[in-house]
Amino acid sequence: MCGIVGYIGTEEAVPVLLNGLKKLEYRGYDSAGIAVLGKPGLVIRKSKGALKQLEEKVAAELKTGDGASLSGAMGIGHTRWATHGEPSDINSHPHTDVSGKIAVVHNGIIENHGKLKAWLEAHGVIFRSETDTEVIAHLIDFHYNGDLLLAVVEALKRLEGSYALGIICENNPDRIVAVRKESPLVVGSGRGENLIASDVPALLEYTREVYYLEDREIAVLYRDRVEFYNEEGQGCKKESSHVDWDVSAAEKGGYEHFMLKEIHEQPKALINTLRPRIKTYAVKSINLEEIGFDGSWVEANRVVITACGTAWHAGMIGKYAFEHFARIPVDVDIASEYRYRNPVFNPRDIFIIISQSGETADTLAAMRMARKSGARIIAITNVVGSTLAREADLVMYTWAGPEIAVASTKAFTTQLLCIYLIALQFGFLRGTIGGDVLADYIDALENLSAYAARILDGKENIQRFASRQFNKSKVFFLGRLFDYAVSLESALKLKEVSYTHSEAFAAGELKHGPIALVDESTLVVALCTQSSLFDKMDSNIKEVKARGAATAAITYEDVDYFDKTVDEVFRIPHTLDSFTPILSVIPCQLYAYYCAVQRGLDPDKPRNLAKSVTVE
Repeated sequence: MCGIVGYIGTEEAVPVLLNGLKKLEYRGYDSAGIAVLGKPGLVIRKSKGALKQLEEKVAAELKTGDGASLSGAMGIGHTRWATHGEPSDINSHPHTDVSGKIAVVHNGIIENHGKLKAWLEAHGVIFRSETDTEVIAHLIDFHYNGDLLLAVVEALKRLEGSYALGIICENNPDRIVAVRKESPLVVGSGRGENLIASDVPALLEYTREVYYLEDREIAVLYRDRVEFYNEEGQGCKKESSHVDWDVSAAEKGGYEHFMLKEIHEQPKALINTLRPRIKTYAVKSINLEEIGFDGSWVEANRVVITACGTAWHAGMIGKYAFEHFARIPVDVDIASEYRYRNPVFNPRDIFIIISQSGETADTLAAMRMARKSGARIIAITNVVGSTLAREADLVMYTWAGPEIAVASTKAFTTQLLCIYLIALQFGFLRGTIGGDVLADYIDALENLSAYAARILDGKENIQRFASRQFNKSKVFFLGRLFDYAVSLESALKLKEVSYTHSEAFAAGELKHGPIALVDESTLVVALCTQSSLFDKMDSNIKEVKARGAATAAITYEDVDYFDKTVDEVFRIPHTLDSFTPILSVIPCQLYAYYCAVQRGLDPDKPRNLAKSVTVE
């Protein structure tokens, strides 16, 4: 959730910290703060609300000449997403010990903070905030005896839960201590300066050499070097990684919002995902060396897919795809449920774990549970070096490029493409798909990028529709088979960014309760791309129209079946019914975006949401 930055070098720290926090706004937050260590000692400024309020507070201080205390070449910063204690200046990070000499920024949740707080209060500590994070600062102070690293090592032994930490101490003005457990943290290594951040975009203006901290790994940053230690405080070596994507990939590029930019990037992202994985010899074939298809795949009893949110919807589509192409049973679980329900494991199962960020806490917990059973883990993620990528046995990257908007768009469609490739290759190895048929399927996949671009060329139709319908109090998405899974994702997008009450229903279940909700205040969007079920969908649409609902359909360009039934038709190029989710979701993404804009909302940073859900 929260964003962490830290800087130690020769430049003024404040501009670097504020700039880094800007790059992390997409993670979601409700307050922000910085701590700077300079000649006056440790100085903290923090503010509830948007980052710009903190910037204005700092700018005003600098303008009046009172900003000398903010001068320093070392500091830490934070954007907070409230978990313990309401959003407020007091609850904002950084937090300090009683003396104000140790400052801490924290991402994650300390599960035993109540017990630790009671213990510390019994030792005379007075708490200022309602947060779990303040416990950490006091605990480090309790163990501090001149060596900040040693104090951190001792404090960590008593912490239960998840954390990424940036820590500075007035009595050790030459170093930043950073550590992580189940929350992401990256170290950037520059020339005469070093940095920490929750995510790579915050570092790219300063360095492209990064270290991805592993669980319980500690980094101590000095101006001229970085040292790494294990949880016992023993030194260890670590290799850096080079980030080669462009800074401009994380900028808006002329679009009003990142969400719109990323919707438009989908044709290119689909090409980037597909092209390296296709062999074009005499007969086209799929090359998935990265996940090492072998005999165990052919002998598998079932596929288990686990994910959260949008990635879970991709998994739902994966269920239909695997069962259709490979003829193998598939279970799809919400990771937050899977980890608690005592699931039945089979060593011949194939586990596919999906996460855009690779840092989703519930998904990681589900993966670790599956691993303990002896399962082989195949991860689908967009973030190189993420925890999921490092801990899984095999990784398939989506190559979608940086996704900044909180609501996932291009990460979702590239996840689908990865799933299709695995399902098709699986079917080929199991003998349910022949080589010539596989080549035809590959041709169809290769057309999807151009088809997506055609849909985007007609976005004005969706924009006009949104301008007429954005104030509907209820929006229901209906579909069958693959269309039902897309309906789930479409409803989620609309509620995420426009705060509209939107739901998805399997169309055949309409009469089993949901139709009671339909009236004149309802918009029903019917996804109609499963050709064998057009008659069924037409009947469902007529049922809701008879009860006063406004209606729209998403169907093929060459199909006029629904023209006289619905109020509006949005068309997609004709492809295989099984591949339509990659195309049919785009009009729904656009509709969600334009509804948010019509309502005067920021679709990039929806309230209460974060890009990487690193807490339960």
